[in-house]
Amino acid sequence: MNFEFSSMQTTMLVVLIALLVIGIILVVKYMLNSKKGLKEKYADKKLASPLVARNKYPEVDAFKLRRTILLFGLLASLAVVFIVFNWTTYEKKMDFSSYDLTVDEDFEIEPPRTAEPPKPPPPPPPPVIEEVPEEEILDDEEQPEFQSMDTDIDEEVEAPPEDTTVKAAPPPPPPPPPPKEEEIFQIVEQMPRFPGCEDKKKKAEKDQCAQQKMYEYIYSKLSYPTIAQENGIEGKVTLRFAINKKGKVSKVKVLRDIGGGCGDAAKKVIESMNNMPKGWVPGRQGGRPVSVWYTLPVVFKLTG
Repeated sequence: MNFEFSSMQTTMLVVLIALLVIGIILVVKYMLNSKKGLKEKYADKKLASPLVARNKYPEVDAFKLRRTILLFGLLASLAVVFIVFNWTTYEKKMDFSSYDLTVDEDFEIEPPRTAEPPKPPPPPPPPVIEEVPEEEILDDEEQPEFQSMDTDIDEEVEAPPEDTTVKAAPPPPPPPPPPKEEEIFQIVEQMPRFPGCEDKKKKAEKDQCAQQKMYEYIYSKLSYPTIAQENGIEGKVTLRFAINKKGKVSKVKVLRDIGGGCGDAAKKVIESMNNMPKGWVPGRQGGRPVSVWYTLPVVFKLTG
């Protein structure tokens, strides 16, 4: 049998038990104080020893109720423990049925700019084969004169002059290539999910629970700008942001704003998701986590 007590019920039951205990104490005290004539009754009676009775008058001996009081205290303690263990808190459910949370298709989303690969270099020109003219060998060509390279031991040999020209410094190394920008996907096999629903078994249940928790988080943190309230501005703000491999939010951009500071207020809430204890469950493509674009509408609606 399942017992559930709300916060109000738990408080009322604990207070009721405390009042019952106080009431019983006051009743017992009144009953003991209501006994009259005990002084005259035991005026001539003498006890053999002060230890014979633990109380001056046996009729008002509170030790006779020790067993009953002990059992009642144990029962009251067990009742309090039972009530506290069945204290159940319920999450506040938010109804978004009256909100139009569909993303409009009448605005253009600029596709992400990715770095184009460099063009391949042009092919080298084909080699040109040149004919080498045959040189005529003349019989009467003068032969080079032979010069002797012998040297004497005592002859001084002069060293060649040193090259005093200053050599130019080598050119600096080329700068490192710019970091490669991570690819952000539009649609993947498994889209990112708001945290807190991983205990669900089916994918549809996880997606529905994640969407509910996401909007509960947004509307619990969202503050309606005063300027928009004073001017009666309401409508739908559309935002676009990226969720990276680690579940962090980045590149938040307001695609459609209704004015009055509503776009900035919605953007601030989306950026605050990086301060949550758990980040988003990243999207997956081919079994690996990837960065994914996410488009989200936030409705501003005046009530009352």
